[in-house]
Amino acid sequence: MSGKRILLVMRHSKSSWKTNEPDIRRPLSGRGTRDAVVAGQTLVTYAPDVVWCSSAARAVQTWQCAQLGGAASPDVRLSDDLYGATASELLATLRTTPASADTTLLITHEPGASELISSLAVSSPLLAEVEARFPTSAIAVLSHDRDWDELAPGSCTLLAFEIPRG
Repeated sequence: MSGKRILLVMRHSKSSWKTNEPDIRRPLSGRGTRDAVVAGQTLVTYAPDVVWCSSAARAVQTWQCAQLGGAASPDVRLSDDLYGATASELLATLRTTPASADTTLLITHEPGASELISSLAVSSPLLAEVEARFPTSAIAVLSHDRDWDELAPGSCTLLAFEIPRG
């Protein structure tokens, strides 16, 4: 058994609807870009060892802008499977995180993000906030005491819930 692990679940920043691109290629809006930079300032505190990021343009751009805010990771994994993924599919991906990683960031979409958090976290007033509203750029910080391949429903504590705005 390993020590405490931190899982950061982030919804991509606000995307633009002023495009003729298909949904997967919609870029960030101006506000989304600003919010993602501020989110990066929040993520600096956690220094993720691994980043799982949806390959959707708005998710990739969220990570790129977060880096402008100071976020960094030695291991960034873009995945087509995270676009439109259900909570159970997101969990399956997270379970493949290397055992050497203490902190993992997942940048993904709704409704999978908040459903994942609801599944993993034990009930708390903070969880009720997430379940009521998980807007763009929101970051939930969860902790658990198991290896990544043992991540399971009800195994996490929700430590923080932030909504970075720029």
